[in-house]
Amino acid sequence: MNEKERIQWAEEVERHLFRHILPFWSGPAVDRDQGGFHGWLSDTGQPDPARPRGLVLNTRILWTFAAVTDLRPEAEFHTLADRALEWVRGRFWDAEHGGGFWHVDRAGQVRNDTKQVYGQAFGVYSLAQYHLAFGDPAVLERARQWYRTVEAHAHDEEHGGYREAFVRDWSRPAPSLVGGTEVGAVKSMNTHLHVLEAWATLYRARPDDGLGRRVRELLTLFLDKILDGQTHHLRPYFSADWRPLGENTYTYGHDIEAAWLLCEAADALGDADLKQRLERVAVRIAEAVLKEAVGSDGGVAYEGRDGRVIGPHRDWWVQAEALVGFLHAWELSRREEFLKAARAVWDFILTRVADRVHGDWFWRVSERGEPDRSLPKLSEWKGPYHSARACMETVRRLRKLPG
Repeated sequence: MNEKERIQWAEEVERHLFRHILPFWSGPAVDRDQGGFHGWLSDTGQPDPARPRGLVLNTRILWTFAAVTDLRPEAEFHTLADRALEWVRGRFWDAEHGGGFWHVDRAGQVRNDTKQVYGQAFGVYSLAQYHLAFGDPAVLERARQWYRTVEAHAHDEEHGGYREAFVRDWSRPAPSLVGGTEVGAVKSMNTHLHVLEAWATLYRARPDDGLGRRVRELLTLFLDKILDGQTHHLRPYFSADWRPLGENTYTYGHDIEAAWLLCEAADALGDADLKQRLERVAVRIAEAVLKEAVGSDGGVAYEGRDGRVIGPHRDWWVQAEALVGFLHAWELSRREEFLKAARAVWDFILTRVADRVHGDWFWRVSERGEPDRSLPKLSEWKGPYHSARACMETVRRLRKLPG
């Protein structure tokens, strides 16, 4: 693929972002009666007002409309970011105990007051990105306050990393709603991956020695505890002292997402040696995903175990992360198979995952290429973050590549 072809590809991705993905999130997703954004929309865009509004969805919407201003600093996106910020800062934030509630209802009343660390990470991530986009010191201070709250209550001083969930006042652990309790785990790969991206983004917004030490700690945990150095897959669940728990399964989307996010975090620290070490790891992770998970249609399977696929369906977010992860591996290695894999994933997204009738992307496509229309288009777990971010990263990477 020559430079002209890459530029054309970047233009295609940018058009898709601004003409297909974002119009859904600035249109049907907006609750024009109650304010903020809907908590749930069916595959065809029908709302269910009884469904709760989730912290993860609302912070991801906030992050998206703040981040997209890097490509197009338009007033509309600032307005939409402010709309999300109003709910994240005003309805989800716990003014008494700090941190964010897991669920509120359409009127903004608390439905679930537990403090899931996964959700707290996205609170910090979105507010830090808002400050980077619009330069608001009050929002930055709230992000720092949120970070300090998590540090004070959830960080494991003995073994490193973070516990999964707490009751509202942080006085004792609570069941994890993200999946970590499935095998009795108190720590998970998924939570730590998103804490890492949040802390790294906050570090970009305001460098701080203590925060930098935490980013470095998390990167070391991924290298030494979470990543399986033999298979180059990520272990999902752990005990407090980082003993792996559960079956030897892994999710290809988290693997390939981590491949590039780990490097981004090291870049934020400005540690060249650590970044080079992580770049070598990133290429090996991409090799494993490419070898095991990519089908003849270009789609990427969901889950694997012992070197083979056990979950062949293609979820939207896995395709998004594979697109970026394979491009990143190509940037690092210049191996053509990674660039071809990224292009194949993009073609699969356009032909199978993008919903040309109702907008945005289908949640899931079968290995036969059929969308699962029983799954919602918008929910607490289905937002614009993965798809929009993948488009932004793809445009950025294709346009900066030399000829």
